[in-house]
Amino acid sequence: MSNKSPPPRPAPRLYLATPVVDDPASLLAELPALLAAADVAAVLVRLKETDQRTMISRVKALAPIVQNAGAALLVDGHPEIVARGGADGAHLPGIAALKEAMPSLKPDRIAGVGGLTTRHHSMDAGEIGADYLLFGEPDANGQRPSAQAIAERLDWWAELFEPPCVGFATSFEEAHDFAASGADFVLVGDLVWADSRGPKAALIEADAAIKRAFTAVAAGQG
Repeated sequence: MSNKSPPPRPAPRLYLATPVVDDPASLLAELPALLAAADVAAVLVRLKETDQRTMISRVKALAPIVQNAGAALLVDGHPEIVARGGADGAHLPGIAALKEAMPSLKPDRIAGVGGLTTRHHSMDAGEIGADYLLFGEPDANGQRPSAQAIAERLDWWAELFEPPCVGFATSFEEAHDFAASGADFVLVGDLVWADSRGPKAALIEADAAIKRAFTAVAAGQG
């Protein structure tokens, strides 16, 4: 591979979604080893709906562990508790939620967005100032586009637009393909937590898959 031209983008990194957090004790015990085992850029905390004070205290418990590992902690929804919980930002479920949350999150915190069903919505999210766009997550009925459609959307976005894009992977193969298609981050959740080998082995495999894809693409461009 020639050294003349640097790769056009940094290697993709993992974005780890937690299981729905009720009692955070087991997650608090598990997270440090997970975050030390693989290159995780951010953790998306999915909170069980309860009273606001309890949700804030759960974020406060998790934030230092994630941040001390060099990752960002984002709350799934609930932009109103981000600042008080010490989180780095929120992930918002669509354009309307993104617009509503921007004044409270910007300029200090991350505002990511998913639920983008069309290219037009995606471009709107970029114009509003989303810090990243997530493609491929299941909708309320558990339906999601085909892996090929998600890869095509990532490829289109990465080619034309500046904000980072994230691919939601439900298999190691998808993680690899989405990284190869231009995803800056690959979101893994149940893929990791449901693995019979345990989440650490799964996270390491997902990390290896996305780095391998990136190296292959970069080599092809050299």
